Amino acid sequence: VQEINRMMPITRCRTSPPFVEGVINLRGKIIPVMDLRKRFGMPPLENSTDSRIVVVEVRGSAGPTRVIGFTVDRVNEVLRISESIVEPTPQMVAGSGESDYVQGVGKLEDRLLILLNLDKLFSGQHLAACDHALAAAA
Repeated sequence: VQEINRMMPITRCRTSPPFVEGVINLRGKIIPVMDLRKRFGMPPLENSTDSRIVVVEVRGSAGPTRVIGFTVDRVNEVLRISESIVEPTPQMVAGSGESDYVQGVGKLEDRLLILLNLDKLFSGQHLAACDHALAAAA
């Protein structure tokens, strides 16, 4: 995670797929923004004062590294965790298609943290859609 920002104006790209919200101008850099609710087929939720844009660097299944943003309902806290507390995805979960996006489960005191694999979450087609949004914004 590079940074977490409050919601800001998102310029929509009419020709982008529904899960691409559009692009933001972050200190002069144009960054595509995905809506994870739409990406996973979840019902929409209005943005609130808790909504955030998380900016990350991803590689996807292949190709160059890209900086993208994705919207989340809220961020409760930011943690830096050691790889030593991360266990592989439980076998029962590992068989489901959605588990491909789970990198592992972290045990921190009395909590379990599900860690997403961003490179798998944003596959080639999703990154291509982000590239399209960037081209449309140029």
